[in-house]
Amino acid sequence: MTQLGQLAKVLRSKNSGPFELTLDVLFDSEENYRMVKASGRITKETVCELYGITEEQIHHLVFFDQALGFKITISRDISSGTVGDRDVYGAQQHAPLMMLAIDTVEEG
Repeated sequence: MTQLGQLAKVLRSKNSGPFELTLDVLFDSEENYRMVKASGRITKETVCELYGITEEQIHHLVFFDQALGFKITISRDISSGTVGDRDVYGAQQHAPLMMLAIDTVEEG
């Protein structure tokens, strides 16, 4: 198995306003993008498991074929900059997604 972070060219997180976090995953290979999309691993259920959230906290999970990527927007547990916020920019929240195992098929 290969981790998503090994297949993606860009895997990042950032704030989408003070109350949401966006995860962007972009590929430099159509083959890798199609393989990840077809794997069935990028689902709301998977995101809930990885981030310990409910499905209601997922605002968007969208694939963009033209850009060879997908975007996930979720609610932040605490608004950006509030007392107790450990990542004011939301820039360090992509690690769980980066470690997601993707089944890859090797041609023989």
